[in-house]
Amino acid sequence: MPSLQFQLQHTQENSKARAGKITTDRGEIETPIFMPVGTVGSVKAVTQQQLYRDVKAQIILGNTYHLYLRPGCEVLEAAGGLHTLMGWHKPILTDSGGYQVFSLAANRKITEEGVMFQSHIDGSRHLFTPEKVMDIERTIGADIIMAFDECPPYPSEYKYAKDSMALTHRWVDRCFQHFNNTPGKYGFTQNLFPIVQGGTYEDLRIASCEYIAGKNAAGNAIGGLSVGEPMEMMYDFTALCCEHLPQNKPRYLMGVGTPWNILECIHLGIDMFDCVMPTRNGRNGMLFTTQGIINIKNKKWEKDFSVIDAGLANEISTYYSKAYLRHLFAANEILGLQLASIHNLAFYLWLVTEARKHILQDSFVSWKNNILPTIQQRL
Repeated sequence: MPSLQFQLQHTQENSKARAGKITTDRGEIETPIFMPVGTVGSVKAVTQQQLYRDVKAQIILGNTYHLYLRPGCEVLEAAGGLHTLMGWHKPILTDSGGYQVFSLAANRKITEEGVMFQSHIDGSRHLFTPEKVMDIERTIGADIIMAFDECPPYPSEYKYAKDSMALTHRWVDRCFQHFNNTPGKYGFTQNLFPIVQGGTYEDLRIASCEYIAGKNAAGNAIGGLSVGEPMEMMYDFTALCCEHLPQNKPRYLMGVGTPWNILECIHLGIDMFDCVMPTRNGRNGMLFTTQGIINIKNKKWEKDFSVIDAGLANEISTYYSKAYLRHLFAANEILGLQLASIHNLAFYLWLVTEARKHILQDSFVSWKNNILPTIQQRL
């Protein structure tokens, strides 16, 4: 039995939105949940203390490809895993590197055995096989680890998408075989999630959901969306996957997305999300707030001494003014990037926490419909 347990606590009336609880060896995660992305063992510009206190993160991500290159498995092993190395003692999820198969298309070669990457750091070559990825993720020590997959681009021809899905399924089998034949590390149980692929073809997505569900894993992920397809298409395929994945297991939609994407996909039945958008956009001066979207670099905020967002109960958003944050960006002060990143992450965690509260109260749909025009407006 996997140590990860999922308790489905309530499903919203007139919606597929669910509130649940994931229990891991390192703590509980209340769903729906957003997971800040800490690619190389760091959520950019944000300390672990701020993740605990201001963001109120319950789980974060690391990336297998990047952590394998730096600091490397030898350092991770000697440290006792990523949790110990970075001082984060709540759950971690690791992406297997499958997204890098997509994003580093110019620097990789895919074969049945695996993927040959050329390092973006020094040009060195590295072969990732399903078995090697399981070993790396074991060494990282994440609580939830992802199976190695190929994430096809959008658009893809039907034959490519079908062949890619079949390859992903064969790799999934190899991941589970190797995972089941290797011990865990550091005294904490790890849980392997397979990933649904199939591009933007309904029959392939259904087939992949059925294959992935057949692995009877602790949870399931949906990959290959939010890679350039129209938003409505993403929603359609998310809904399709939710219909064909088990109700009693958490569903993780990888790499999504904007606040409104997240609310719509919660409505469709998704439990877990991650995206670099809150930190990346924050570093570029875009703030997501309870009143709408702010470009803090605009001159209109120069003498606005109101707090960044009075609707959020964290020290950053309710302490610093818009005028001060604008000044920091204008002066190229690093503190500006940090404050904007923390604020955006706190907003994302507030959003999913509010969504959960309204699901439990059976008021999610009306709340979502009311809040969407507000948070999407540009101020």
